[in-house]
Amino acid sequence: MWIHSLGLMAAAQTWMLFADLVALSLAFLLPMDFLFGPRKTPAQKLKEHQRALNKAVRDLDKERTKLEAQEKKLIADIKKSAKANQMNACKIMAKDLVRTRRYIQKFYGMRTQLQAVGLRMQTMSSNQAMADAMKGVTKAMRGMNKNMNLPELTKIMMDFEKESDMMDMKEEMMNDAIDDVCYLMNIEDADDETESDNIVNQILDEIGINVNASLVDAPTNKLGQKAAAVPMEEPMLAGNDASLQERLNNLRRD
Repeated sequence: MWIHSLGLMAAAQTWMLFADLVALSLAFLLPMDFLFGPRKTPAQKLKEHQRALNKAVRDLDKERTKLEAQEKKLIADIKKSAKANQMNACKIMAKDLVRTRRYIQKFYGMRTQLQAVGLRMQTMSSNQAMADAMKGVTKAMRGMNKNMNLPELTKIMMDFEKESDMMDMKEEMMNDAIDDVCYLMNIEDADDETESDNIVNQILDEIGINVNASLVDAPTNKLGQKAAAVPMEEPMLAGNDASLQERLNNLRRD
C-alpha cells in the first residue's frame, strides 16, 4: 500500500517538474508584450497621467462644494442657536466652522497645485510634439538634400543663363535688322519721291511751263481765294510734242 502511495507521489512530482519546465520555456520564448500586454509609449503614459490629474481635480471640486454647503449650514445653525441663547452650542459649531473653512482653503490650494502639475505635463506634451515634428522635418530635409545634386543644379543654372543671354542677343540682332530695313525703305521712298518730282519738273520745263510762277501770278476773287485758272490756248503740237502735252494734262487732272 505504501509502495503505491510512493508511486503516486513520484508521478505527481514528475508532473509538477514538467509543468515548471513548460512555464520556464514559455517565459523565455514568449515576449513580455504577450504576457503583460503591449508596452505603452511615453505619450500614452502622459495622457493617462493627465486623465488621472483631471479626475483628482474634479474630486477635489466635489469635496469642496460639499464643505461649502456644510459651511452655509453651520452659519445658519449658529445664528439659530444664538437666537435661542445656546452659547455652548454656538462655540462648538463655531470651531467646526473654522475647521471647515480651513479645509476649504486647503482644497483650493491642492486644486491649484494639481492644475500647475497638469500645465507642466501639458508643456511636456507640447515639447514632445514639437520634437517629433522637428524630427520629421529634419528627416525630410535630409532626404531632400541627399537627392539634390549640387553640381547638376549649378550646371543647369549656368546653362539657363547662357541660353538667356543668347536669346537676348538674337532679339537685339533682329531689332537692329528690322530698324535697318525700315531705314532703307524710308530712303528708297524719299528717293522715289525726289525722282518723281524731278521727272515732273523736267516735263514741265520741256513744254515751257513754270507751275510755281503760274500759281503766284494767278488772280484772286473777293473772298481771297484764287480764281479758277483760265485755260490758256495751247498751241497745236504734233508728234512727240502732242504726247507730252497729253501727259501734262493727265498730271494736271491728278
